Amino acid sequence: MRGPVIITGGGTGGHVFPMQAIEEALRQLGVTSEELRFVGSRRGQERGLLGGGDVALTLLPGRGLVRSPRVADVARNLAAASGLVAALFMALVLVKRWRPSVVVSVGGYASFAVSFAARCWRIPLVLVEFDATPGAVQRLFAHYATKRCCAFSSSGEKDVVTGAPLRASIEHVDRSNEARLRAKRAATPPIDPERVVVVVMSGSLGSSRVNEAVSDLATRWVSRRDRALLHVTGQRDYDGTRSRTLATSGLDYRVIAFADMVELWSVSDVAICRAGAGTVAELTALAIPSILVPLPNAPGDHQAKNADAVVRAGGAVLLRDDECTGAALEELLERVAEPATLRSMSLGARTLAHPGAAQAIAAVILEVRASS
Repeated sequence: MRGPVIITGGGTGGHVFPMQAIEEALRQLGVTSEELRFVGSRRGQERGLLGGGDVALTLLPGRGLVRSPRVADVARNLAAASGLVAALFMALVLVKRWRPSVVVSVGGYASFAVSFAARCWRIPLVLVEFDATPGAVQRLFAHYATKRCCAFSSSGEKDVVTGAPLRASIEHVDRSNEARLRAKRAATPPIDPERVVVVVMSGSLGSSRVNEAVSDLATRWVSRRDRALLHVTGQRDYDGTRSRTLATSGLDYRVIAFADMVELWSVSDVAICRAGAGTVAELTALAIPSILVPLPNAPGDHQAKNADAVVRAGGAVLLRDDECTGAALEELLERVAEPATLRSMSLGARTLAHPGAAQAIAAVILEVRASS
């Protein structure tokens, strides 16, 4: 019997959601749940997002390294290194026991141990790379990969440009004018269809910088009856943001800890976001105009490069993290929220979309599996 397909990675929603998307696409192509396995990290979001389903989930110890010379961070990195060593031993044992037909890595610190084990046991390795600049783990194993599925253009002989994988529920969001009006009316509570809806989502953990700026924006817009501001803070900043929220006399302002992005993208007219690869893929697939605030000092400056691709296509406006204030957001949104500008930016964002990326990646995986 052919061994299972292992999908490994995680640590944040930006890695876990693509793992789900690839699993969905493989299932659509006839791979059963018994032929699939997820492997992630105990410290990431995998347990909450992937656990409880009919695909087996294994969680390994370990955490990401902090790029900092501070004494506290050095101590944290020593603890992280010990967890990584334990994860490597566990992965070597488990991969030998499972005898997978192929290992699929979406990156993140959680993917290192299983990718290493795949290399040791000569298991075919497929790398799925979402960012304009691949992460450290993906770069480390690029030479050993059988195939690399890339979100951005690439000319390597192993590379296949597929786009970034999205869950079917995201890809199927209806963004027509009529559908957005229906979604606004169906929201709880309903959103006035005449309001321009601004959705804020700064990553699965949230960004304090963005959250503070948006809180200030809400104060500036307190009397506006032509705006709705749906502010996803992340769990970490939710209580603090709620405590700063003032009563509004006109603005429809909703502070949310964590949200179903299917619902929010269904009503969004414009977004304020970080520039992680998964977020950029969703914005471009759904043609949502955006203000992008790249995470500073991201490894390889990949968020700035992701954002730059969308800005050059005309689908986004760039706002530097150190310039992200309520006043800056207010000024940019006055320009962006003009109907003609929204239409133009929507068309620009759409030029970078890769419909069916998850299915394309699944096809590459099955091709590698068949030849192994």
